[in-house]
Amino acid sequence: MTVGTSTQSYGELSYWDSRYAQDPGPFDWYQKYPSLAPLFHLYVRRDRRILVVGCGNAVFSEEMVDDGYRDVFNIDISSVVIEAMQKKYQDRPELKYIKMDVRDMSDFESGYFDAVIDKGTLDSLMCGHNSQQNATKMLEEVGRVLKNKGVYILITYGAPVYRLHLLRDLCLWTMTLHVVEKPVAERITEHKKWELTDPIPLDKGSSSIDAALGKNPEVHYIYVCTKDNSLRPEVKHETSH
Repeated sequence: MTVGTSTQSYGELSYWDSRYAQDPGPFDWYQKYPSLAPLFHLYVRRDRRILVVGCGNAVFSEEMVDDGYRDVFNIDISSVVIEAMQKKYQDRPELKYIKMDVRDMSDFESGYFDAVIDKGTLDSLMCGHNSQQNATKMLEEVGRVLKNKGVYILITYGAPVYRLHLLRDLCLWTMTLHVVEKPVAERITEHKKWELTDPIPLDKGSSSIDAALGKNPEVHYIYVCTKDNSLRPEVKHETSH
């Protein structure tokens, strides 16, 4: 994060256009692909259609393709970064870059993707104006473009006490929680290492999570949300006829 920048700026388009114009070098928020790859292998087949939201100029998607993923769409609200990435990857047809607002992905038909990957985009919206409304719009759109039984993988600094209600209130998906340790440079002290592919017990409160991780663990949280149409009353009603 840029020194002297308020976190509220992360919710504003002008900040991102300026950042990518001034600092065009690749940057991956939170985690790099190799540290998350075992989890992706568990939940996302390599022949599936994937959407990475808020892609920025990270090499994350490139490394996914290097790992065998064949169809990776990337969107970002910043035209500055999208134009740069389109040029950079013009010879890699597996990677597609489109300027788009994650709160309105109407250019994609419903049920188009098998997986949606979010590494910091929801967090950015939560920093800006009208955060709750914008976050809800984003998550509803993510749910819309996902196929039934598709997965939304949210990598975030947001602990369950801050994210579970937001995710659950939409009645879109069932959830599994994983954690990954923050990179060494971000950790103040040594903590128990958690196996990325082993889910953390997730109940209606946070007591089981606190019991498993302790207070203030130095981890990023990964919510694997599997779309389940049966959870939505209107879907149940439609399919009953």
